[in-house]
Amino acid sequence: MNEGLTRPKPLRSILQRVQRPLKLERRPEFDALRGLFLVWMTLTHLPTRLSDLVNQPFGFLSSAEGFVFLSALLVARLYIRKAAEDEGALRVKLWKRALKIYGYHVVLLMLAFTIVAAFAVHRHKPALMNLLTFYLAHPFTAIVGSLLLIYTPPLLDILPMYVIFLLATPYLLAIAARRGWRPILAGSATIWMLAQFGLRNWAHGLIVHVTGLHIPLQETGAFNLFGWQIVWVTGMVLGAASAEGPLPLRRLPAWVFWLSAAICLFFIGVRHDWLGPHLSTERFGLLLDKWQIGTLRLVNLAAFVLVAYWARGLVKRVVLVEPFLTLGKASLEVFCAHLVFVFVGLALLYGEVEQLHGWLAALLVGITFAGLFVVAVRDIRKKRLEKAAAAQN
Repeated sequence: MNEGLTRPKPLRSILQRVQRPLKLERRPEFDALRGLFLVWMTLTHLPTRLSDLVNQPFGFLSSAEGFVFLSALLVARLYIRKAAEDEGALRVKLWKRALKIYGYHVVLLMLAFTIVAAFAVHRHKPALMNLLTFYLAHPFTAIVGSLLLIYTPPLLDILPMYVIFLLATPYLLAIAARRGWRPILAGSATIWMLAQFGLRNWAHGLIVHVTGLHIPLQETGAFNLFGWQIVWVTGMVLGAASAEGPLPLRRLPAWVFWLSAAICLFFIGVRHDWLGPHLSTERFGLLLDKWQIGTLRLVNLAAFVLVAYWARGLVKRVVLVEPFLTLGKASLEVFCAHLVFVFVGLALLYGEVEQLHGWLAALLVGITFAGLFVVAVRDIRKKRLEKAAAAQN
């Protein structure tokens, strides 16, 4: 493995860089990429035919992997120096951020458990009721479990994972600042491997025993945190490396990128059933599983990251446009708002219909993105006013 990725310079060297008047430039392409992933995620979640078109079109990759990976990259990029300078201050800052995200999650839960649940029951909306099956059957256990981030209804399971990863991040950054990334990567790979062999089931049994909350495993969220943490950790590694200078990836020989491109093409062929029945999604099974980041899915993700880095000039030209830039600058608020519009879309479904069609689908998509853009603009304006007020004080 590349030494530049796994063994950064020692703590003293990092502290010397911290003392320099060096400030990281804002990278608009990162905002734009976040915006792209949010648009992708919204189109995937809205109950229209567009959901089928944008569901993993580039192989076994989804907007969720991109969003989690990029979020980790930005956190590490911004705070790796602070980890070397003041671990306590870093912990407070990231935990405040985690608390804010937890607050947004609680608001979404309140919306789901009150207005959405009441509407679903009284208007007999199966699409909404299916999201809240456990809550409707066991409301007290569901409420307590959701506040403890144990019970996470469908669509509401990304923010809890984000909160948990963010709580662990200051400790990981502190270890990286002192000892490098090698022990963190080794530990992450070990946990990911155990996740492929049932670590989540064991942890779930332990949680049920300790808390007394009998919440079925399938109600604890689709994402296997023990598998997905490797996406977060890998993003942190690259983010920390980008804060120190040019990424070590540029030192890789050209054949690595060509091989990565070939791997991506292979998985695109498998995803779209172009390679025959012996090389199909069903044939590979759990190796391509999204929820626990199966082995081949991880290979696909790594290859895609390398290709994206290789073609970073083209990627910049493609993503540095509106509405990606604006949506990405207010990613948390836009993410939460998109769930509200998804609830509205599911409420519009009737009978056994699973997707909206025609003018109703077009209207939903149009109103959704107009609403998300308004949310983003308002949040950006609010942040600018707060920053101006702070500068005057």
